[in-house]
Parts: sequence; structure tokens; C-alpha cells
Amino acid sequence: MKLILLIFLSMLKIGCFAFGGGYAIIALLEREFISRRHWIDHDEFMDVVAIAESTPGPIAINVATYIGYKLKGLFGATVATVGICLPSFVLMYLVSLFYDRFMEIALVAAAFRGIQICVVYLIASAGLKMLKKMKKTPRNIAVFSVTCLGMILCTLFEIRISSVWFILAAGLLSLAIFLAGSGKKGGAKK
Repeated sequence: MKLILLIFLSMLKIGCFAFGGGYAIIALLEREFISRRHWIDHDEFMDVVAIAESTPGPIAINVATYIGYKLKGLFGATVATVGICLPSFVLMYLVSLFYDRFMEIALVAAAFRGIQICVVYLIASAGLKMLKKMKKTPRNIAVFSVTCLGMILCTLFEIRISSVWFILAAGLLSLAIFLAGSGKKGGAKK
């Protein structure tokens, strides 16, 4: 029961500071699960984040559900999911009741502008940490470079492409590079 309570409180804490959505929360998840709690290692975390990005639902909830399941099965997954969702649910419920009057308060509007700036920092910070810890294999560098180039070109030429297509393209490119590499290895064995 102690571990279940710890899972719930950890997820609740992360859920309270989950401003900016999934990508902004990756740094918080990494610090809590790897550095502080040692529930998973960095390689497993990178795999979980990659899977969480490609499956339906918010990244933070998908990662929390995985951690809860890994630690305590289905009950742990349920507790982790409720813990990370509860603060957002309560906050959105309260905001929805008083939204119009809430946003008219200058102090609140200023706070939300400050939070937007913080979200940019959190996303950039998480991305840089993941980039630093990424294994620098030719395949990873190629996929990263092609994806960045595609995003930059789309931004420069104002081409609107869903991020889903970038994820699919990166997956297909990585698969093609993997298959090309395994073909060379297979030919060398003969």
C-alpha cells in the first residue's frame, strides 16, 4: 500500500505542474521517475516516451499509466492515471465555472502569459536533454536531421503538415535504414 500511495502522490505532484501539455512535462517525468525514484532507467524512459508519443492520448498520462502498471500492475496503472489526471480535472472544472470572470482579472491574465513562456522553456529543456542522451548512431542522426530539416522547410515555406506525418515519416525512415543495415549484415554473413 505504501508504494501505491507513493505512486499516487508522485503523479499528483506532476499533474499539479503539468502546464503546457505532454512535451513540457517530459522533464518533470524524467526527473521524478529516473533521478529521484529510480523506477526506470533512461533508456527505458526514452522508449516509453517514444511509445507514448505514438499512441492515442496525452504523453504524460500514457507514461504515468506505464509506470504504474510496471510497478503495481493494473491497480498501479489506475492509481497513476487518476493521480496525474486529478489536478487538471479539478482545475479545468473550476475554471469552466468562472472562466469569463476569471480571465478578466489582470493578475490572472498576466500569470497565464508567464506560464506560456515557461512552457517554451520546459519543451526546449526536455528536447535538449533527450538530444544529449540520444545514442549517436548513424540511423538516429539521419532520422533526427531529416526530421529537423523537414520541420524547418515547412516553417520557412509556411507548409502546414500535421506532426503525425512527421512521426510516421521518422518511423518509416528509421525502419528503412534498419532494413538497409540488416541487409548489409545478412550479405556479409553469406
